[in-house]
Amino acid sequence: MSDDTIRLVTIGRILRRRWRVLAVLAVVGALAGYGISVLFPPRYTTSASVLLPGAWEERELLTQTQIATSSVVVDRAAAQLDWTGVGGSELQDQVSAKNAEGNIIKISGTAETPERAQRLADEVARQFVAYAKAVMGDADPDATIRPEALRQLVAQTNRKITELADAADPGRTVESVQARTQLEKLRTTLQEAMDKLEEVDPASDKGAMVVMGPAALPRGEAPPTRTQLIVAGTLLFFLVAVIGHLTAARMSSRLRTEQEITKALGAALLGTVDVPGDRTGHRPRGSGPGAWVRWLLGVETRWDIPAPQTSGDELSRRIRYRRVCARLRDGLPSPRRLLIVVPDDDDTARRAAARLVAEAGSDPLLRVVGVAVTRPLLPDRDTESGVLVVLSPASRTAEELAGIAEACADAKHEVVGIVVAGTVRARTKRSAGRPPAAVRHDATGGSA
Repeated sequence: MSDDTIRLVTIGRILRRRWRVLAVLAVVGALAGYGISVLFPPRYTTSASVLLPGAWEERELLTQTQIATSSVVVDRAAAQLDWTGVGGSELQDQVSAKNAEGNIIKISGTAETPERAQRLADEVARQFVAYAKAVMGDADPDATIRPEALRQLVAQTNRKITELADAADPGRTVESVQARTQLEKLRTTLQEAMDKLEEVDPASDKGAMVVMGPAALPRGEAPPTRTQLIVAGTLLFFLVAVIGHLTAARMSSRLRTEQEITKALGAALLGTVDVPGDRTGHRPRGSGPGAWVRWLLGVETRWDIPAPQTSGDELSRRIRYRRVCARLRDGLPSPRRLLIVVPDDDDTARRAAARLVAEAGSDPLLRVVGVAVTRPLLPDRDTESGVLVVLSPASRTAEELAGIAEACADAKHEVVGIVVAGTVRARTKRSAGRPPAAVRHDATGGSA
């Protein structure tokens, strides 16, 4: 798998063969999400809207949103709310403001209950409007007085113009007509200036801010809710489990091809044999509760190998075993005695070795020895002519096979051949023929 592209079929194989452990990890993720939701109680959020009349630039609106969440406004709101153990510093993280649409600023409050969230948003909005009015008034206290004084001055000027026009000789001389005309023009110009002043009057343009009604009572929790945390924990643990399987498979150094296996052991391949998959005979490896837990979770099931191919009938499988036995007879001197070395945790290889013993009979005489791949140990050479290694593909690394080869060399055994045993799906049930012999394994070798 280390050189294969990750495809959907690979994901499907993980889901089919490791669904139990994935389900357990998903449940653990859900429990973790629930635990986080218990540590962080639910919170509710609502917003109050404040209208800013007149024309405002974007920079000015940004300034107003910052004022709405300033410490002065929040401290005043905290003083009015008078919640036990809650001051302005605590409320600072529970209040936010943003420019929604046009000249509307939305002030949001977050609290442990819907009622507290509503009160918080409403109170901060009221304090913001009050503080903004105070700031605008303090900035120019004469802002509302100066326009009125200007109006009075214009009115006085108009009266003076009327008096001058009446005092002039009405229409008797050219000079008097020109004077009256100039006075009327002056009156018109003053009136136009006063009209423009009314249009740009800051008191009427950016008038008093208005709170657009009370904040709505929130009906649901603010995200992340308890349900969202549980779903997120489930998905997170599930995805981490799948990614962990893919990462472990890509980093795996187990040998898969026959060429890699023969190169690691330094011997020739005598053939490949088929072992029908036996679902009913699966048992946990080892003893103790840990073995049963691994078996129940399905972690002992290999998922990183393709699904077994459908094999032929019992006769075709027997022919493969007999051909391997014939090659052994032809290639061994007399007496033809061999040790069959099988890794302890390779069920497929152990069943193939038992079948080889049954098919070979007494010629050649075969004896099965199970070895631990971590510290392989073989009995010293007696009357055996060599060692036959039986293993399944994608089950051993190059280092493990090199350790088996060194153990053979230490016991003065020559590796005369390799048999690769693959799992297949049987089309028919086991028919006539001798059943595989029972195999005993021990540290020093046992007879089949």
